[in-house]
Amino acid sequence: MTGRTVLLVAAAAILAQLVLRGWVAASGFFYWDDFLLIGRVSSQPVLSTELLFTSHDGHVMPLAFVLTWLVTEVAPFNWAVAVVVLTGLQLLASLAVLRLLIVLLGIRARMLGPLAFYLFVPLTVPAFAWWSAAVNALPLQIALAWVSADAVRLVRTGRRRYVVSGAVVFAVALLFFEKSVVVLPAAVAVAVLAAHVTGESVRAAARRGGALWTAAGGVLLVWAACFLLVVQRPRGLSAPEHPGSLWSRALSDGLVPALWGGPWRWERWQPATPWADSPSALVALSWLLLILFAAWTMRTRGRVVAVWVCAAGYAVLTIAPVVLLRDGPSTAGLLLQSVRYFADFAVIATVALALIALAPRRCRSSSVRGSNRPARREDPAGIDPADARVVSGSAPIAGSRDGRARQVAGIAAIVVFLSGSVYSTFTFTRSWEPSPARTYVNGVRAALPGAADAPLLPQEVPWNVLNPLAFPENMTDRVFAPIATPTTFALSTPRLRMITDDGAVVDAQVWWNRAIVEGPEPRCGYRVRGTTGTNLPLDGPMQIRDWTAQVNYNAERDGRIALSFEGETETIADVRAGLNTVYVRLLGGGDTLRIRSLDERQSLCVGAGPVGVAAHAR
Repeated sequence: MTGRTVLLVAAAAILAQLVLRGWVAASGFFYWDDFLLIGRVSSQPVLSTELLFTSHDGHVMPLAFVLTWLVTEVAPFNWAVAVVVLTGLQLLASLAVLRLLIVLLGIRARMLGPLAFYLFVPLTVPAFAWWSAAVNALPLQIALAWVSADAVRLVRTGRRRYVVSGAVVFAVALLFFEKSVVVLPAAVAVAVLAAHVTGESVRAAARRGGALWTAAGGVLLVWAACFLLVVQRPRGLSAPEHPGSLWSRALSDGLVPALWGGPWRWERWQPATPWADSPSALVALSWLLLILFAAWTMRTRGRVVAVWVCAAGYAVLTIAPVVLLRDGPSTAGLLLQSVRYFADFAVIATVALALIALAPRRCRSSSVRGSNRPARREDPAGIDPADARVVSGSAPIAGSRDGRARQVAGIAAIVVFLSGSVYSTFTFTRSWEPSPARTYVNGVRAALPGAADAPLLPQEVPWNVLNPLAFPENMTDRVFAPIATPTTFALSTPRLRMITDDGAVVDAQVWWNRAIVEGPEPRCGYRVRGTTGTNLPLDGPMQIRDWTAQVNYNAERDGRIALSFEGETETIADVRAGLNTVYVRLLGGGDTLRIRSLDERQSLCVGAGPVGVAAHAR
């Protein structure tokens, strides 16, 4: 297969991946943390330190906020734009991996196997489909591949441009995702292992890459200082009860089956993300195949033990942050089974496959005698002398048959892997596609323009869009900030309406949890004159939370009033001359409301009315 043909096949494979990933992305919608990011970028200046250097659930990711802001500015809540961006990032990641494989193996047919593995392995699918995860995971994958390729090229050529390129890409990746700290040690390992498997001096390789290690190390130190100043852990640190069990579940139910195209089956309980639910028999088969494959490569290839040790170490250590920082009752295990935390391991596994392919084959006679010395050495640029002999016609017929057998076996393995991977991608997408948020958000977008005659009181979005633990980010005025006008939401309104779970705007009423009792003045109730405050007794105490007060009043003139629970923060509301009603959102509790006018000339009467929960007919 000529180099041109190899590149055409690689391009076709990348195109096929983008088509498949485009379908995956188009089947989804904004989900959970996406609304938190969108709300923040819509309520704060994009270049403010409050936005760029905030700690979001333990993450510091200024460029992820910038990218979210850009998509929101172009088309708020338009998932099609997000799909284009996600697909573009995936293209960059795939091209970066292709570049790395060309650097390691040359433009040869043997690079197509590792490339196909990266392009279609289900490990990267869950992180790709979710915007908040993708803007972390994809830049990390790009950086792992790009900086590793720069490291290998620097070691081989000594050209300083790879120092600049690698350091810049490393810095950009850190600004997207703090886990990008793994890029530097991964790049060092790739450069050193590439020298090791080809029989070159490991020390010399480490020394020749020193300029990149120093530059990237300086970037890491500066970033770490900033990160430690602003990061906040979302929950109190507590050791997981059964860390061994978590690691076991993550590897057996998530990672290992995915390496062979699994998990084939996904489970989901709304509103959680899908998690791997691999059949037990296939989990056992996956482990068996992995062990056999490792043993076979160690027997037939020289110097690959170090490759396996490094890959296994990365797989185990990459789980540690999730186990330690995302612990909770019955939580961490499901998070790890969601597979998205292993997305970067797809690049590591691809590199491992490439390094194994780069390693020289052992002679059969040497393996019989127990010799640990490779029979021949392959050129680091990707030219195998034995293969060259086959091309020239000087190889024995038996060697040609062995080569054809290996090719057939390799193609069969790729076909089986691709079939399982595509099936797992399909089943994931079918599980991911149902989206309560899609129905809700699209309904609100359609309804808000027709509800502009009076403000809406802020309310919680449905729990399966954002749960109450996200308060106050789960309030409608925060979530829909990108499409709201200054008068869309307010803390008071002359007409009480609410947004239903399907996004419709409907009339609502206040429950009589408590009531403002009848006032002492006949035909008036409670007289409010000027800025002197008046107490409005309730018929019982109320606990501290958000309440809605229905204030029935008769005002002499247009003006403004301030209403609150006694001793709590006031809410300002507009009043109109005549007999009217205003609905006011209050935060607090107690058995008395306090009302005052903001106009000395104002005089109004306040009658009885409910104070309680706002609700609409269901």
